Amino acid sequence: MQTPAPAAPPPRHDGPPDYRVVGRHAVFPQTTHDEIERINLLAQMNRHLAAQVLPGVVSAYERRVLPRLRATLGREPRDRHEVRRALLDDPAFQAWSALRRMTMEQRQQAGLWTVLRQAHELAATAASLADDEHLQLDPSLQIPRYVSAVDHHCMPGSYHHERFPGDVTAGANYDHGGFVTTGGLLGRWADGGGQAVVQWLRRAMPDFRPRRILDIGCTVGHSALPIAQAFPKAEVIAVDVGAPVLRYAAARAASLGVKNIRFVQASGEDLSRFADGSFDWVQTTMFLHELSTTALSAIFRESHRLLRVGGVALHVEQPQYSAAMPLLEQALRDWDAFYNNEPFWSRLHEMDLGQHLVDAGFAAGEVIHDGVTAVVDTDLFPDAAKDATEDYGRKAAWHVIGARRTT
Repeated sequence: MQTPAPAAPPPRHDGPPDYRVVGRHAVFPQTTHDEIERINLLAQMNRHLAAQVLPGVVSAYERRVLPRLRATLGREPRDRHEVRRALLDDPAFQAWSALRRMTMEQRQQAGLWTVLRQAHELAATAASLADDEHLQLDPSLQIPRYVSAVDHHCMPGSYHHERFPGDVTAGANYDHGGFVTTGGLLGRWADGGGQAVVQWLRRAMPDFRPRRILDIGCTVGHSALPIAQAFPKAEVIAVDVGAPVLRYAAARAASLGVKNIRFVQASGEDLSRFADGSFDWVQTTMFLHELSTTALSAIFRESHRLLRVGGVALHVEQPQYSAAMPLLEQALRDWDAFYNNEPFWSRLHEMDLGQHLVDAGFAAGEVIHDGVTAVVDTDLFPDAAKDATEDYGRKAAWHVIGARRTT
C-alpha cells in the first residue's frame, strides 16, 4: 500500500494582520463586525495592489510603454514627468491607479461612517480625558490655505474641519482607519515611525538627553507619544493646526498614561510663543509633504531659531528623488501628488532640503542626511522576528533630513 505524501504546509500569510489586533484606548472608536471586516478587506486590497498588481504595471512599462516612449521621443526619457505621461495611456497603469484611488476613497468613507455614528460620544469621552494642562487650543488661529484648500489623502475636511463644538471626528477617523493604508506596518499603536526616530537618535547621538522636545504637525500623536515615552523626564510639546485632531490626541495620550506631553494648536510657520533656543529637539514625521514651499522654509527657519546650541532638528519623510532612483519609481511615487490629494508631494521630493536648511540658518557642515526604517511590531508580524534583514513588504524606509545646531 502506497503511503500518501505528506500534506504541503499551508502558505505563509503575506498580508496585513486582522484588524482586531490593533490597540484600543478609551477614545478609540467602537467597531462592529461589519466595520471591522470592511477595514480588513480594504487593507488586504491595498496589499494586493502593491504586491500583485503593481508588478504588472512595471512589466507593462518595460514591455510596452518604454519602447513606445523611446520611439516617440527618439531618445531615452529625461525625467519622471515624461514617464508618468506615457503611463497614463497604458491599461495596466490605469487599472492599478483607479483601484488604488477607489480603495483610498472607500477607506475614508468607511472610517468616517464608523466615527460619525458615535461622534458625540467620542467627543464627550475626549473632553473628560483632556485638561487645560495638556491641551491648549487657539480658536483664532487661521488655518493655512495648504491645509484648508485640500482634503488630504481624500480625508473629508482634512485635519481641521469641525462638525460641532468639541468635535474629534478627524482624529478618530485618522487613527482607526489608518490601518487600511499601513496594513499594520506601524504596529499596534501606529507608532512605528516615532519608535524608529527614537532608535535612530539613540544610535546616532547616544549621549543626547533632550529636556524639551517639539513635534510639529503631530496630528493624533502617533510619533510624539513614543518620543515622550522614550524620554519620560523631557517635556514634549506637540503642535498642529487642527483642533479636532488635537482634542483626540490629548485624550489618547491621557488614556495611554503619557503625561509629559502637551498638545498646542499652532502653525509651525509661526511659533513665536516659544522663546529662541528653548528646545533641544525639533522634529516632524511624514509632515513636510503636506506643506508648501513657503511654509517649509518658514518651519525650517523656526526650527533653527527654537534650537539651543547642541540641539537637533530632524525631519523624517519619504525618500527624495535622486539620480539613483529610477525614473519609473519616481513617476509611480508621484501618484500621490496627482491622485491622492497631496499637491506638494512631487515638488517636495525633488527639492534640495539640505540647502533649505542652510538657507534657514544652519551651517552646511551641520546638515544630516540618513535613512531610517519603521519599527515592525513582531507581535503583529512574527516572521519579521526571524530575519530582521528581510523585507516582508511591510517595512518603510524613510529619509532623515536634519541638522545639529553647533553655534
